[in-house]
Amino acid sequence: MGPNAPSSAPRRVLRTVLPSLAVLCVAGVLFSTRRMLMMSAPRCMAGRWHGCYDTFNGVMLMTLVAVPLSVLVAWALASWRRARGAGSTWAWRSSLAEVGMVHGTVPFVWLTMMPGLAPGVAPRRVSLVPLRDLVTMGTGGIIGNLLVFAALGFFAPMRFASLASVPRVLALGAACSVLVEVAQYVLWLDRVSSVDDVLVNATGALLAGLASRRWWRTPADTPSDRPDPVPAPVG
Repeated sequence: MGPNAPSSAPRRVLRTVLPSLAVLCVAGVLFSTRRMLMMSAPRCMAGRWHGCYDTFNGVMLMTLVAVPLSVLVAWALASWRRARGAGSTWAWRSSLAEVGMVHGTVPFVWLTMMPGLAPGVAPRRVSLVPLRDLVTMGTGGIIGNLLVFAALGFFAPMRFASLASVPRVLALGAACSVLVEVAQYVLWLDRVSSVDDVLVNATGALLAGLASRRWWRTPADTPSDRPDPVPAPVG
């Protein structure tokens, strides 16, 4: 048995156990929310905007339905990179990270940009006192705000070495959240532009980033992911 066998065995176990746990968690969430999501299924399947793309249930349902398409796009990107000479690990990690950022972030940003009951009519509202709105968010509101930029925080440091640090992931989540809050105010969507939303959004991005920390890209390991250059013929 080779010298690396003892250390490689736990890694193989982790590579098997972690994806299995992730699949079980996703399956559990889907099972517990199946009735809520299926409420919007008839309207979404009929292609109706109202009741599907303007509701939380409908947007989440279509996000789940689009998972196979996102997986296909990630596979196509990885295949294209490998055909251009990129290493398999680098190609797959980069492709999955890029698709994951988009697939996991766009639906939540879409939800945060949905107008309230009186867009363009109700006065613009801004809340700049930290923690004042947090007590009124409720459990659902806090969880939702944690998830808005969770995919971005999870995948961005896997794709970009320049973002692979705790302060930068936190700053990324906060900056994106500030842009959303400013857009809500400028577009007069009858939503409250709150500093607490920024705090919770940034916290969600950070927690998700910490969950993917073992896969963060660093400048040192980037060259090792790519194939070695073919030496030019001599003579």
